[in-house]
Amino acid sequence: MRILIANDDGIYSPGICALAEVAAKFGDVRVVAPDVEQSSAGHAVTASRPLSYKRTPLKGIGSIEAYRVNGTPADCVALGTHNWEKVDVVLSGINMGSNLGNSMWHSGTLAAAKQAVLLGLRGIALSAPVTRGGDPDFEQLKPSVEKVLTLLLPANELSLVNVNFPEKEPRGLRWTRQSVRHYDGKVVPGEDPMGRKHFWFTVIPIEETEEGTDRWAVEQGYVSMTPLRLDLTNEQELIEAQSHYPLG
Repeated sequence: MRILIANDDGIYSPGICALAEVAAKFGDVRVVAPDVEQSSAGHAVTASRPLSYKRTPLKGIGSIEAYRVNGTPADCVALGTHNWEKVDVVLSGINMGSNLGNSMWHSGTLAAAKQAVLLGLRGIALSAPVTRGGDPDFEQLKPSVEKVLTLLLPANELSLVNVNFPEKEPRGLRWTRQSVRHYDGKVVPGEDPMGRKHFWFTVIPIEETEEGTDRWAVEQGYVSMTPLRLDLTNEQELIEAQSHYPLG
């Protein structure tokens, strides 16, 4: 099995090295990641300039080849699959920060997995929360990552899966649906030391969670695994629109 690994935190993220180490137990691995952090880049692609693809040795991942791209997570998957034929699956992460609920819409981590699906491959995005104490404990996560990959890599019927790990050692795995009540967006105005106005776009966490959702599972200490699809069609509203507003 050929496994391409990307992310949105950048080529030097400890999360991508941890994922590469675990994934190497399941097949041949190659890392292709942005040269700088691209968090919240969404599914942006670079079409206005050429991209570079440079070999980048990384410590701690043995003989696994790694390359950096001066582009987005989606760019990395496009170039990675172009330069390495017969890729079977794309893994994205391990992201430093959860990608739950509505944050999926702007997640660069998930975008890399989605790009794989657009190219006819399978994509799995993996994320872990950043705590007040610092970055995720990737060493502690590795056994759970291995359990997830043991389950998902052979599951060819699952084309796109979003995986989120809890803050502490997981209690187990759970299949979940996307929470659509993850946060409310908020603009916070401020000033720099020179008195110039600036703005932060941030979020207000919503306390209530719905059982069975990705956010609920992570809060309960489980690994959340959410199967997704690229088809955004609202089937119920489509039926209602066709019934209420018939077109000739």
